[in-house]
Amino acid sequence: MSAEFERIAVLGIGLIGSSICHAVKKFGGAKDIVGHAKSAETRKIALELGLVSKVFDSPVDAVKGADLVILCAPIGACGAIAAAIGPTIEPGAIVTDVGSVKGAIVRDCAPHIPKHAHFIPGHPIAGTEQSGPRSGFADLFQNRWCILTPLPGTDEAIVAKLENFWQRLGSKIDRMSVEHHDLVLAMTSHLPHLIAYNSVATAADLEEVTQSEVVKFSAGGFRDLTRIAASDPTMWRDVFLNNKEAVLEMLGRFMEELSMLQRAIRWGDGETLFNLFTRAREIRKGIIAAGQDTAAPDFGRDPSHKG
Repeated sequence: MSAEFERIAVLGIGLIGSSICHAVKKFGGAKDIVGHAKSAETRKIALELGLVSKVFDSPVDAVKGADLVILCAPIGACGAIAAAIGPTIEPGAIVTDVGSVKGAIVRDCAPHIPKHAHFIPGHPIAGTEQSGPRSGFADLFQNRWCILTPLPGTDEAIVAKLENFWQRLGSKIDRMSVEHHDLVLAMTSHLPHLIAYNSVATAADLEEVTQSEVVKFSAGGFRDLTRIAASDPTMWRDVFLNNKEAVLEMLGRFMEELSMLQRAIRWGDGETLFNLFTRAREIRKGIIAAGQDTAAPDFGRDPSHKG
């Protein structure tokens, strides 16, 4: 199978950026990969790991000759990068991104993409709590969704070309409007992260429980919340600042449900609790049936793994 692209420019070599590099090298999709990273240490590691053939301290240099440009920087940084690279983007090139908030990406980046290029916002729904250039791996996107939010008037053949690229890396493809994407992700990703961060912070603040006890007696639920709360603070700060309307909408709905649970516990309403827990359990079964997680004990993790 021939490569979809001659050269990919990966702008930002963290978990997603480095995983794209690994996946392209394993599954194909491009003849060459170059990168950009602000940190000299990250650039050094990228070359040591063979993630890219060349790496640049300037995104402008990285996009020269690239027919696919992927913005893998935090959402808050993408606008400035788009403004810098705009005049250098090659005619016919596709520019996409991996951010989990599409409205902000369109607002900040679209004005800087020249008319001779194609801007197709994207979001591979894949990740771990790890970050940095050493955290990536080739199979990160296997059987995971990648959502594309093409803007009105985008050439269908160009969108299909980007879809083929993500499918080669293992992703399943869906398309959404920008607004719908941000509302869905506020519920499925952003709100759970907010709850995890707040739950862990609350536990740390308890004066009657020492921090060592919180760690020592962590049951499965709290332990899994800490995994989510270990995610990159810069990335998640930018997510909440740039998807505030949708997050606040979902947070309001969550607070209403939480108040209902509070009343049920206070008044001993076991039927309400049982019905809600049963409904939630069915959602979990649906996620497993859809192939988006495993039913294996301990979520399939190796209990001897200390990382």
